[in-house]
Amino acid sequence: MKCRKGWLLFTVVALAGLLFSGCGQQASAKTLKLVYPAWDSEIASTHVVKEVLEKKLGYQVEAMQVDAGPMWQGVSDGSADASVGAWLPMTHKSYLEKYKDKLADLGPNLDGAVTGLVVPEYMDISSIEDLAKEDVGQSLDHKIIGIEPGAGIMMATGKALKDYGLEGKWTLVESSSAAMAAELEKAYKDKKPIVVTGWTPHWMFAKMDLKYLDDPKKVYGDAEQIHTIVRKGLEKDHPDAYQFLDQFQWTPDDMAEVMVEIQGGKSPEQAAADWVQKHETKVNGWIKGIPTK
Repeated sequence: MKCRKGWLLFTVVALAGLLFSGCGQQASAKTLKLVYPAWDSEIASTHVVKEVLEKKLGYQVEAMQVDAGPMWQGVSDGSADASVGAWLPMTHKSYLEKYKDKLADLGPNLDGAVTGLVVPEYMDISSIEDLAKEDVGQSLDHKIIGIEPGAGIMMATGKALKDYGLEGKWTLVESSSAAMAAELEKAYKDKKPIVVTGWTPHWMFAKMDLKYLDDPKKVYGDAEQIHTIVRKGLEKDHPDAYQFLDQFQWTPDDMAEVMVEIQGGKSPEQAAADWVQKHETKVNGWIKGIPTK
C-alpha cells in the first residue's frame, strides 16, 4: 500500500513539474509578429529582419502583409510587435499623427526614400503640371495607375489631383503594388504612355529607364526615410529583439539587391537568407552587443 501511495505521489509531482515546465516555456516563448505593407521594398526589408531574428536571435517570427492603416493600428494596439515599413515624414504622416502616442518610433532604418508620380523616360513630359495639358491627358486616358487604397502614396496622389487642378478630370486607379508594376512593364515594353504612383527604392528603376515628374507644389514632399516602429512594452518583453530593431539600418542599394533577387524568381525568404549570408559584417553590426543563440 505504501508502494502504491509512493508511486501516486511521484506521478502527481511529475505531472505538476511537466505542467509548470510547459507554462514556463510558453511564457518565455520567443515569438514576434511583424507587419508590413505590400510594397516590394517592405517585402525585402521585413524578410531580412525576419531572417536575422530567427537565425541569429532564436525567434519564431510571423510576417503579415497588411495595408498601411492596419499596420500602424496593429503596432499601436499591440496586436503586432513591430514594422520596418513606416514611410516618414510625408507618406505615413496621417498615421503617425494618429498613433504616435501609442507606439515607439525607433527612427530611420533607411535614408533617401522618394515617392511621387513616375513615367517612362521616353515620355515627353517632366512635371505633374504637364498632366493638365489636354493632349497629355488624352494620351493617358486621364488615368494614373495606383496601388492599394489607403496607402500613403494614394492619399498624397489624391491631394495632388486636387492641388494641380486635375480632380474630376483624372482617375486614380486603385490596384496593388504588383498590378501597378505589371501595368508599367507592359506599357514600357510597347513604348506606350503611362503614369504610375512610384517610389524608391524599387526594383522597377533597375529594370526600366524611368523618371519622377517634378512636383513644384511639394505635395509628395522631399526625400523621405523609412522608419522602424514597435509596440509599447517590446523593450521590456524582448530587449534583444528591441535592440536589434533599434540598430537595424541599411541603404537603398542593400534593399535593391534583395528586391532584384525576388523579382528574378527567388522567394522573399530565400533572397533574404542569401543577402544575410553575403553581408555578414553589416548584419553583425545590427546585433552587436546582443547575445545570439
